[in-house]
Amino acid sequence: MRDNGRVTVYRDEGIVLRTQKLGEADRIITVLTRRTGKIRAVAKGVRKTRSKFGARLEPFTHVDLQLYERRSLDLITQAETLRPYGEPLVSDYPRYTAGVAMLETADKLVVEEREPSLRQFLLLVGALRTLCERVHEPRLVLDAFLLRSLSVAGWAPALDECARCGGRAGIRGFAIAAGGAICLACRVPGSATPAPETFSLMLALLRGEWDAADASQDRHRVECSGLVAAYLQWHLEHGIRSLRHVERSKSEVPRTGPAPQWGQATGTAP
Repeated sequence: MRDNGRVTVYRDEGIVLRTQKLGEADRIITVLTRRTGKIRAVAKGVRKTRSKFGARLEPFTHVDLQLYERRSLDLITQAETLRPYGEPLVSDYPRYTAGVAMLETADKLVVEEREPSLRQFLLLVGALRTLCERVHEPRLVLDAFLLRSLSVAGWAPALDECARCGGRAGIRGFAIAAGGAICLACRVPGSATPAPETFSLMLALLRGEWDAADASQDRHRVECSGLVAAYLQWHLEHGIRSLRHVERSKSEVPRTGPAPQWGQATGTAP
C-alpha cells in the first residue's frame, strides 16, 4: 500500500531473461521489458504442476505481464505469451546456446533496474526472431547482436578507422583497451592482427549487411567471434559464462540430442 492507500498495477511486455527459485513453489523472474526496463518480480506458485502460468515465464518467452508494484519485488498477477521463442530453439543446440548468450548479455548490459532500455529490448527481440527464422548462421546472429548491444551501450569498437588517431589508412591491428582497430603507427604490444576480411565481417554485422556476412569464410567468422567476445567481456569486466558453450565454427561436429534443461544454461539457480 502507498501513502494514498492505493495499490499500483501496471502492464508491460518483455522477454524473460532468467529465473530463480524462491521458497518451495515460487520463482523470481527477471524480465527485460519494453517500457520499464529490467525488472525482477515474483511469480507465486509457478513451480506447482497446476500453475496457471506454466511455461509462460520460462527464459526466451516474450510475454505480456500485469504486475502489482511493491516495496521490494513486484508481483506478477497475469502472464500471456506473445511468442515462445524457446520452443524452436531447444531442439537446435547451436541456436539454443547462441540465444542463451544473448539473454545473459542483455542481463549484464542492462545494469540498473527500472531504467528504460527500449533499444536493447528491441535489439533482443529482433535477434531472437532472426535465430528462430533460421536464415543466418547462429554464430553470425549472435555476433551481430553483441556488436550492436555494445553500440547501444556506447562501447562500439572502431572498425574502419584507428581508435587512437582516427586515421583510415594502414589499419593493421585490434587492441581491446584502445577501443578497437588501430593503425600501424599506433599499434601497441599484444594487439591482435586480424585479417582485413575479419574487419569487413565485423562491420557488416554491425551495419546489418547480411549478404556480405553470409558470404564470409569460416576462418574469418571464427576470428570475428573471438574478438567480439573478448571485447565484450573486457567492457563488462567479467565473463559471459554461456559463451563457452557456443559453437564457434561450422566445421565443428554438431551436438546431437536436445539442448540442456533451462536451468543448466540460463543462469537459473539450481
